Amino acid sequence: MIPLRPLGVGEILDGAVTTMRAHWRTVLSISLVVAVVVQLVGTLVTGFWLRDATDLTALSKNPEPSPEQLMDAMSSALSSSGVAVLVDTLGTVIATAMLMIVVSRAVLGRTVDVGEAWRDSRPQLLRLLGLLVLVPLLVSLTLVAGAAPGLVALAAGLEALGVVLMVLGLVGGLVGAIWLWVRFSLAAPALMLEKQGVLTAMRRSAKLVRGSWWRVFGVQILAAILVFIVASIIQMPATLVGALVSGEGISTLTDPAAGTSWPSLVSTGIGAVIASTITFPIRAGVTALIYLDQRIRSEALDLELARAAGISGYGEQQADRPAAGG
Repeated sequence: MIPLRPLGVGEILDGAVTTMRAHWRTVLSISLVVAVVVQLVGTLVTGFWLRDATDLTALSKNPEPSPEQLMDAMSSALSSSGVAVLVDTLGTVIATAMLMIVVSRAVLGRTVDVGEAWRDSRPQLLRLLGLLVLVPLLVSLTLVAGAAPGLVALAAGLEALGVVLMVLGLVGGLVGAIWLWVRFSLAAPALMLEKQGVLTAMRRSAKLVRGSWWRVFGVQILAAILVFIVASIIQMPATLVGALVSGEGISTLTDPAAGTSWPSLVSTGIGAVIASTITFPIRAGVTALIYLDQRIRSEALDLELARAAGISGYGEQQADRPAAGG
């Protein structure tokens, strides 16, 4: 699926898409099942939990809500969001784990069915869940730490100083959060493909990213933009159809209390399922291929992959090849 040498940015993105096309039955089966379950729970939570709550509707029509209304709104929103986030996280864990197994086999020219991907990934699911909770937590704490001095100054009544510290702190916290995100962005494939623990996988990711931070950051950003564009192209027509069918019009795009009728929720949900089915494999594939590329560059993993793929004489060929640049 990829050339056994250091990869270019285009080759990484193309490799993720090529893997999805070549192994579409397994890849789309995994991502479709996960997307349907995640979106079904999200739709039901929104439809039965938020739709019947007086909270958002009251707040949208009342410029001066009572403390009780505010508490009801916050409680309802946080409860429903918490359930949706939990299910989404679990779905992401399962999809990421299984799809990375598929990508790792595809690199060797091998196929893997859904059952085999599940058996290989299942022992690592709890660890991957811990990783996908710990890394965002660290990123969030970095942002909070940046904003803390400004919040303290504002609480002390030093408004001008507090605003300045808040702005500078948020900028610094954002820089630190992005740095941590990139530093640990390869921890998931390290955990899955090397059968590492959570902290060991994070240290492994930091080692692989060292010296290539900007490159890893650039590829991840390009992949995120690609995923966003694809998801938007698929999601927007579904959202507009839902708005037309429900009779709510463009208010579904601007009013948080709108867009909760069943026609709108169902239409939007279908679009989200299709978008997630396509974007799950792209995200997992790009991350796995960045990980493999970094190992090829720093650890000559291409020699091991060639041996595993049964390519004879590959080592001698590479010995005559000029060293690849960074």
